[in-house]
Amino acid sequence: MIKCISCGKEYSNDEIIYTCTDCGSVLEVICNPDVSKDIFSCRKQTMWKYKEFMPVDETKIVSLEEGGTPFVKCDKLGSELGIDLYVKVEGSNPTGSFKDRGMSIGITKAMELGVSTVGCASTGNTSASLAAYAARAGIRCVVLLPSGKVALGKLAQAMFHGAEVLSIKGNFDEALDAITALALEGQLYLLNSVNPFRLEGQKSIGFEIVDDLGWKSPDRVILPVGNAGNISAIWKGVSEFYEAGFIEDRPMMTGIQAEGACPIVNAYQKGKTEIEAIENPETVATAIRIGAPVSSLKALRAIYDSNGHAETVSDEEILSAQKLLAQKEGIGVEPASAASIAGLMKLVDQGVVDKGEQVVCIVTGHLLKDPNIAINACVEPLEVEADINKLSEIIRR
Repeated sequence: MIKCISCGKEYSNDEIIYTCTDCGSVLEVICNPDVSKDIFSCRKQTMWKYKEFMPVDETKIVSLEEGGTPFVKCDKLGSELGIDLYVKVEGSNPTGSFKDRGMSIGITKAMELGVSTVGCASTGNTSASLAAYAARAGIRCVVLLPSGKVALGKLAQAMFHGAEVLSIKGNFDEALDAITALALEGQLYLLNSVNPFRLEGQKSIGFEIVDDLGWKSPDRVILPVGNAGNISAIWKGVSEFYEAGFIEDRPMMTGIQAEGACPIVNAYQKGKTEIEAIENPETVATAIRIGAPVSSLKALRAIYDSNGHAETVSDEEILSAQKLLAQKEGIGVEPASAASIAGLMKLVDQGVVDKGEQVVCIVTGHLLKDPNIAINACVEPLEVEADINKLSEIIRR
């Protein structure tokens, strides 16, 4: 069953619908299977380990073995901050970002519905993932990208996997409005996070976190927020396991936005559930450069319901955290991912995160998603002759 989160109107799972026809609000899929957590034992470590909680026909699954991503204990950085820190490395998914979880479910649902064309608007990762999963399923893929606003690594992925890529003269929000209009005309099946089935895949991050911790909830989950689907999806996943009796507590959901694209933080600081869109969002973190996130209501409810928090970080703090995580813990992430680490450091300084807290930071995309940023952050290698004496002198020095 699909249900409006505002007015409660219900729809069939077989209905192609993106927002409530009565009130215009966003929708969510209701999934409450009656199973024991023992059923997950000895299964392969992918997100489909939890298939009973995935509301699609398992005979039509389209998968690239997504999920089961590394859950890395970061003792050095955690010790410096005075916390118990884990990092969930979503850049290890097949196309290099957490989007693969949602696309596996979304494309599976598209196969169930018998659609021939799927589409999305994207700042990069969504298009890269959709293109790969559409290729896997053998269906047509159309993506709209904001002109000049997409990292090269992501653009190359979308095109290489065969998507029909159109560059829109405008920002992400304008691209999303355009592709949504095409979807409502029935020209394609929309797979942005306004599609409630997308978040059903992304909620598996929450499943894996509590499973990795031995069926316990961390004190806090911190993650970057752009279009706001991921924070609400993880909260939904953890809550489903909580309601099933698998865990006793739930984490404080903490969202981090860039200073130049922070409508959710602005709303949170005012105690509101409705955002004021930012007309021209700007940040080096392209994956979260979104001024009118479609899942803002879900995200704010997740933050409020979990007694969580929302904060902004500057581009300088993001780039510093990106380098710190790579050099301190060996985890290379794109700028948007580093927002969670930058936010953690800021919240520790502010006293929002208490000493001794168990914190999980979600890093959402691989370092090479945005290669230019990585290259620009590096210095030119020192060029020397292949002479052992000169090399030894340099190394000693």
